[in-house]
Amino acid sequence: MKTQKKTSAGTTRVRELTPEQLTWRCPEGELKFDSTAELQPIDSIIGQERAVKALQFGVEIKSPGYNVFVSGLAGTGRLTTIKRLLEEIHVECIPSPDRCYLYNIKEPDNPRLLELERGHGGKFKEDLEATVRYLRRKIPEILTGEAYTDARGKIVESYEKREKALLMEFQKKIESQGFALIPVQVGPITQPQVFPLFQGKPIPIEELEQMASEGKITSKEYSDAEQKLQELRKEFTSVARKGSALANEMMKKVEDMERQAVSSVIDLIFEELASRYKGNAKALDYLASVREYTLDNIQIFKKGDEQDSGITMSPSSKTDIDPFIVYRVNVIQDNTDKEPCPVVIETTPTYTNLFGTIERTVDPRGFFQTDHTKIKGGALLRADGGYLVVNALDALTEPGVWKALKRTLIYRKLEIQPLDTFFQISSIALKPAPIDINVKVILIGDPYIYDILYDAEEDFKKIFKVKADFDREAKRDERKIEEYARFVARICKVENLMHFDKSGVAAVIEYAARRAGRQDKLWTRFSDIADLLREASFWASKNSHKLVNREDVLKSIDSLIERNNLYEDKVQEMIEEDVLMIDTSGERVGQVNGLSVYNIGYYSFGRPTRITAAVGAGKADITSIEREANMSGKIHNKGVMTLAGYMREKFAKEKPLSLSASIAFEQSYSGVDGDSASSTELYAILSSLSNLPIKQGIAVTGSVNQKGDVQPIGGVNQKIEGFFQVCKSKGLTGDQGVMIPTRNVNDLVLRDEVVEAVKEKKFHIYPVAKIEEGIEILTGRTAGKQDAKGKYEKDSVFYLVEKRLKEMAGEKGERKKGKRNRGRRRGR
Repeated sequence: MKTQKKTSAGTTRVRELTPEQLTWRCPEGELKFDSTAELQPIDSIIGQERAVKALQFGVEIKSPGYNVFVSGLAGTGRLTTIKRLLEEIHVECIPSPDRCYLYNIKEPDNPRLLELERGHGGKFKEDLEATVRYLRRKIPEILTGEAYTDARGKIVESYEKREKALLMEFQKKIESQGFALIPVQVGPITQPQVFPLFQGKPIPIEELEQMASEGKITSKEYSDAEQKLQELRKEFTSVARKGSALANEMMKKVEDMERQAVSSVIDLIFEELASRYKGNAKALDYLASVREYTLDNIQIFKKGDEQDSGITMSPSSKTDIDPFIVYRVNVIQDNTDKEPCPVVIETTPTYTNLFGTIERTVDPRGFFQTDHTKIKGGALLRADGGYLVVNALDALTEPGVWKALKRTLIYRKLEIQPLDTFFQISSIALKPAPIDINVKVILIGDPYIYDILYDAEEDFKKIFKVKADFDREAKRDERKIEEYARFVARICKVENLMHFDKSGVAAVIEYAARRAGRQDKLWTRFSDIADLLREASFWASKNSHKLVNREDVLKSIDSLIERNNLYEDKVQEMIEEDVLMIDTSGERVGQVNGLSVYNIGYYSFGRPTRITAAVGAGKADITSIEREANMSGKIHNKGVMTLAGYMREKFAKEKPLSLSASIAFEQSYSGVDGDSASSTELYAILSSLSNLPIKQGIAVTGSVNQKGDVQPIGGVNQKIEGFFQVCKSKGLTGDQGVMIPTRNVNDLVLRDEVVEAVKEKKFHIYPVAKIEEGIEILTGRTAGKQDAKGKYEKDSVFYLVEKRLKEMAGEKGERKKGKRNRGRRRGR
């Protein structure tokens, strides 16, 4: 609506918005249902077509590096969309094989990796366990059989006779020389030793020495006996070596006989086992090495199966090495009954949960022990062949995760190690063979995280080549309104909430438009909308309504505001008590009510701020007191510099601008940023220069450029409502209102009480596109147009401003002229 007012300086232009322009109402008549119970619940996400296409592209492309970073605000349906898309998409996946870690006989610190067909890992483990059970039973049967024991006895008897004959021959020889072979206890064992005989009895050589000193035998007899003893002991050592060689020869023959006796059984069972995996070279190589180990270590089977019939035999003591560790199979990835394209959502992406670990135990001596059976897989391995979904912030903050994830995706190999190994503080030397993996990683994070990683991480852009951006708002149309209603139906059905009628759904959609901050947009952060639905259902139940209606939705919105607006009430209280000085009536030169938005976590609100300007002659240009006090941000400082550009553009085309002005946000103690008050600051300067008072009942928001165009700003709804509350508390006069940029009109989704006040002419909303329009509304004077000579209309705002600038320039010139004249007089 346009109006014109005539003044002594011309006609002012005043445009005022109608109530219909101040908000958007969802047309209930176009909602083709009476209750959301009639609607088919929506199973897709709303308003994220761009993100869904990008996500689908990233999922379907198989080239390396095309992992996906899903960006957007939490609650916009990112995880829901990912789950649904990955479940519904029909992509050919390369099924991941079963994987087992096996004991490496040649290099025990480097466990072997065996890959088998899906579902065969557990079977391979069972086959090996069955083999061990069979051998533990069969080998003792063979080695205790009559045929084997008879043959073994003959070999043992033959060698015992030869050893005995060797000793008897030596004993006869020494006895003839006055010596004897006597068994002596040495520690836990008994060994034969050579002793001299005296009067038919063996005595130690030390006693002969004693007898020689006592004269019982001559010294020559003692020395001859000692010399002979040394010779015989050397000879006995040679005899003992021959006996040991005979014993070793006997043991070798017995072992060969044992090996020959059981080899047929061992060969048969391992050949049968190998026939089941003949297509797997690594499995055959492992079975061949285990067969050789079995033949070389038959003794471990001699105890039979007195402990149990399985492979879970424990060693005889806690510090002993389990001899059956060679046969143990660690099935680290068993894909039996698993989907070929697994979707793993890791909500706790610690290093161990993602990459796995190597567990360890502490033995009684305090040493760490581990083996290949203690290797454990993580989410990356479970997701092999499919998709892994991880929160980006968690991946970045969990120790060791990000570097390990980058390395894994770059080389496409998974190396399982405990976290302390990553920091080089581990005492474990176990290094399992790396696993080749084919997994698509989907990171979920904020745009800020994506930007940081893209700029700071060289490898990030190589491994996350696809970005799927989830928007917080969507274009409103009939289809979106229908989808919103179906979303309400879905939440009601899934969470067993009360259903909504037309008015309730319309109120929800209007709330979504307000949260989006535009009449033609809808909010797509559906976690917020779902909370609103839950609370509206609660109030409907409390009010004994059969369906949730508009009243219940509005009640839940009011309740939400009340829970979060304590700070807003405190600020309002200070304004009402005149602690924060805000005028809503009268006029004053160089003073304007600006508007600010306060963000307190979930809640934001607007309140007016007094902005003042003071001007004088000089060359200091325009100074911001906040900037000089280091209380302003870069954007605010830029806005202040723009004001100087406007003043030069408007009033200094032919001569320099002689102006010294200061502007301040009064009673502001916590810093200022943003340029949404730059037009307000300019109005204050123009008022001070023209000496025209500004209406204090009108608050102003909008930034300005050097050409005088009023530019759009954010938070326009909160700013209008904030000033309305102040005017309401001090009394609505019918002359109060807010000036906003014209380009913000489509952003208006105001509360009902503001719309009603505008409708009743108690409050006004003025859209302005140029500074000229705004200054006319604030002062009631025409801004002024230049004639052919470049002169402004007499008594217009710009005429008065230009006049004052000329006066200040003249005063300055007079002062300079006076100084020059005084200088000449002194010179004479």
